[in-house]
Amino acid sequence: MINGIKERYPKALLWGILISFVALNSIMLALEIFYIPLVPAVLLFLALAIVAVDKYLLVIVFFVPVSVPLSRLIEGLSIDMYLPTEPLLAGLLLLYMVKYLMGDRIDLKVLRHPVTLAIYFHLSWLFITCLTSTDMLVSFKMLASRLWFIVGFYLLATQLFRKEKRMHTYVWLFVIAFSGVIIYALINHMQYGLDNQEMAHRVASPFYKDHTSYGATMGFILPVLVALFLFIKREDINTRFLMVLLILLFAFATVVSYTRATWVSILASVGFWTILKLKIRFEIVLVAAVILSGLFLSLRTEMMVKLEQNRVESSGEFSEHVQSISNISTDQSNLERLNRWSCAFRMWKDKPLFGFGPGTYQFEYGRYQRSYEKTRISTDFGTRGNAHSEYLGPLAETGVFGLLSILLVVGTTIYTGIRVYLTSKRRTIRIFSLAVLVGLVSYYLHGVLNNFLDTDKISVLFWGFTAMLVAMDIYHRDLPEEDEEIV
Repeated sequence: MINGIKERYPKALLWGILISFVALNSIMLALEIFYIPLVPAVLLFLALAIVAVDKYLLVIVFFVPVSVPLSRLIEGLSIDMYLPTEPLLAGLLLLYMVKYLMGDRIDLKVLRHPVTLAIYFHLSWLFITCLTSTDMLVSFKMLASRLWFIVGFYLLATQLFRKEKRMHTYVWLFVIAFSGVIIYALINHMQYGLDNQEMAHRVASPFYKDHTSYGATMGFILPVLVALFLFIKREDINTRFLMVLLILLFAFATVVSYTRATWVSILASVGFWTILKLKIRFEIVLVAAVILSGLFLSLRTEMMVKLEQNRVESSGEFSEHVQSISNISTDQSNLERLNRWSCAFRMWKDKPLFGFGPGTYQFEYGRYQRSYEKTRISTDFGTRGNAHSEYLGPLAETGVFGLLSILLVVGTTIYTGIRVYLTSKRRTIRIFSLAVLVGLVSYYLHGVLNNFLDTDKISVLFWGFTAMLVAMDIYHRDLPEEDEEIV
């Protein structure tokens, strides 16, 4: 009967539904009932999550670059999250738990992989330090968000990446949405002049809170865009040309973002890429690192004196902005970062084993400030921002084992990436694994100066790229060049 109606009145039925939907929403909006129109969208996402988890996850990835903090929509809330991505990820976490209880499990090869074991340790220690936290509510909120990031962008993503092309799709969906953000930011920036460094901090708002996370994202993506360019056939000149334009857009946006940490991390990751490409032996790299560390320790006094003589502050002049990277004498951004690091170290000395609890740094560091270290951008009560380090932040919040857990995740991921790159039989996997690893290393280095793993913007790439390396190690590394992927 339904088929008969569809055959006789397909357009009438469709238009009837659309007109009824628009009319109902118009009435609800006129009555200032703003949440009713969201019901169909919620039901659509719920149906998609149940029927096709992989597509649901990819939809979330697409929305991440354009997600907006709840605090920008409703002021005065005690909690904050990115919309619509974090509620969707929370729903995905609940769905995963239900499916797990029903026997639908992740591949054991993934669950037993060294990277996954390191993540287990990280999450377990976060849970323990939540119990000893100075603010358990804040800490458990932070643990919940870390869980849904890892379950969605790592565990479920590894199953999505059984197909090599799905890794490219994951990246492309993010890149397409993020390209829109870049264009939006550049248009905003041009109104004030692209040399206006102060405006560079906020031109990507409300999608990105500041230029540092915006710049870090481009450090992640640029190496992978180069890899995707290499996959385009030589005879496909038009597509290669468009890809070059896209890479140039990202490179230009990186420059005018004035994110010094991104510039440094990209240059350092290029050095890492060079070491891998030249296949320099690990022993040589280790000896070189020891020698450089020894030189730094022996010359640290002279180096500090030299750095303190640098009075060039960050500015719109590109050359001056580059010189200001090493200014620890007058540059307010650098000095405030040193202030936050000093606070983190003092906090760790007070609670070396368990720390103050996940997510508590911003509420605790104020009393650890010293008047001689505070800057013009410091707050008296220390109520703004975090530790500006993916390593010192966990040290202060979760103690020495918290820092160790992060380093284990980083170390096992780098080892996995290098193994995939050096031993994979397929050219596409070798190229893509190297690009993904270089993107991750860029953020590992960026993480010395900033921390964004509590946001969806960076977590989607950090855990997603980690999942790609694990999936390539398990499912793709041993496939011969001529074989097609087995789903």
